[in-house]
Amino acid sequence: MPDGDTFRSPAALAAAALLLAAGLLGAGWFVGRGLIEIRTADRYVTVKGIAERDVTADLAIWPLRFLATSNDLAEAQAKIVADTRTVRRFLEDRGIPAEAIAVDSMAVTDLLAQQYRSGPIESRFIVTGGVTVRTAGVAALDAASREAAALVDAGVVLDNQGSFGGGPSYLFTGLTDIKPEMIAEATANARRGAEQFAADSGAAVGGIRTAHQGLFQILARDDAPGVTETGEILKTVRVVSTIDYYLIE
Repeated sequence: MPDGDTFRSPAALAAAALLLAAGLLGAGWFVGRGLIEIRTADRYVTVKGIAERDVTADLAIWPLRFLATSNDLAEAQAKIVADTRTVRRFLEDRGIPAEAIAVDSMAVTDLLAQQYRSGPIESRFIVTGGVTVRTAGVAALDAASREAAALVDAGVVLDNQGSFGGGPSYLFTGLTDIKPEMIAEATANARRGAEQFAADSGAAVGGIRTAHQGLFQILARDDAPGVTETGEILKTVRVVSTIDYYLIE
């Protein structure tokens, strides 16, 4: 007679089959639920939130260069010294404080010492000098730069190859102060976009899946040909945040 390990009654075999079937069905239910949850978790929308703020430059920098030429080095240097006094007086008369004006060092070019020179030389020495203005008085320096022709009338030879041709640079230094509010505004705008998308698709917005803060950009307020950000006092600060929001039923 077979022992207990090899003999199974028909009733026992049927019960075992039922248990196996129930186990497979249960496993299938859990697997199915898992797939549904994964797919639900993968449902998300990517939106961009933009925040912009108009600001005014709070720092102006103007490197002002000028030159003198002569066959006599001492004479050219003396002209630069006199022109420096003229430029300082010009700026101070227009509201630029003396401590905002830094005198740059002289530079001397000896044309006879140039190895690859060609043609006749009218003046052997070219001496360049200059001042650099750095001030929070943006309006005063802007007004002074518009009157720079008065320096030419006073005999100062401005170096048009240097910084004079571009005029002052206007900078905004308060970015750190406005960053938190702008990030919050960009995030709020992004969520509004996600909520609109969710409403159109019959879903609701859940939590944030991922978030990427874009770089802050400082742009010229007026986007026109030839207009540069540093050349304009009025500016626009912009940040774009990219955020993934989960969608829920």
